[in-house]
Amino acid sequence: MKKAKPTIDDVAALSGVGRTTVSRVLNNGPNVRPEVRMRVLEAVEKLQYKVNAQARFLAGGRSQLLALIHASDLDSEPNSYYYSGLELGALRACAPAGFQLLMHGVNQHSLDRVQKIIDFIASRRCDGVILTPPFSDDADLHQALLRQNIAHVAVSPGDGLRRQMAGVGMDDEVAGYEITRYLLGLGHRRFAFLQGLESHTSAESRYAGYRRALREAGLSPDAMPTARGNFTFRSGADQSVDLLKGPQRPTALICANDDMATGALFAAHRMGLSLPADLSVVGFDDTPVSEVVWPPLTTIHQPIRQIGARAVEKLIEVLNGVESQEFGFEVVPHRLIVRESATQI
Repeated sequence: MKKAKPTIDDVAALSGVGRTTVSRVLNNGPNVRPEVRMRVLEAVEKLQYKVNAQARFLAGGRSQLLALIHASDLDSEPNSYYYSGLELGALRACAPAGFQLLMHGVNQHSLDRVQKIIDFIASRRCDGVILTPPFSDDADLHQALLRQNIAHVAVSPGDGLRRQMAGVGMDDEVAGYEITRYLLGLGHRRFAFLQGLESHTSAESRYAGYRRALREAGLSPDAMPTARGNFTFRSGADQSVDLLKGPQRPTALICANDDMATGALFAAHRMGLSLPADLSVVGFDDTPVSEVVWPPLTTIHQPIRQIGARAVEKLIEVLNGVESQEFGFEVVPHRLIVRESATQI
């Protein structure tokens, strides 16, 4: 005779609690004492109890699906690692919590981008959504999600929205300040900065940190040349050429991300510059490409996978009522990674 599958009532009986408490534990709910949670989980393991995802959705209104929304400009190449790093971290956090992750790209220039995102969430019956730049800086989108009662958290929102919504990211202004201070310590006084898109507040914050460091050193940020790229290798290669021309060529070029810094290295090599003797180049993010180019990039390590994982954890906390979706920005630590692309002059 085939043994009957254990039920939630069996788990409740073995752990000595009510089925409501068991359900709360299985859904990562709040207001459960640690010793009670441990007792329920031990009973689940002993009985080899398996949660019926379809039954849980019908009973609790949960689909166990989370969406991660990213920018998708079909006219330009994608960032080589940023979104895949976020996805990897998010997936690792979803699995033990019993959630699945849907990645979805939306053109950030679309006039109906807000409605497209809301329609996607509704059509897939997602429990909540993680917004990445530039959507994490979109106040209209934030308000629309609030009106629809859609749980959401933001990755690297700007200063304004990080006071209004749950989110996670590093302190980009401080990171920009620190890498500039490092170059100043190497003796550099002629700088150029390759910025990212204006719509990316985190990249603008890196530039603000750079300007603060220059002012403290008695240098005029406005006297230093700048150009604007779109975070891609190609834009780094194209936009850095004009920055590196002329008799007063900068001795240090700071790029708003590693992809553009890699493109800048390529352009500098083609111009016949000796790196880093003629030019120091630095980036941000510490993506895998930063270690394999020549010379390897000095950069700011942004814990991208950790940010993706923490965004999922915070979103689940919002869904379970542990945290309000309107508050709670969390800063994750960054660090300076020193490699061979920057040297003393």
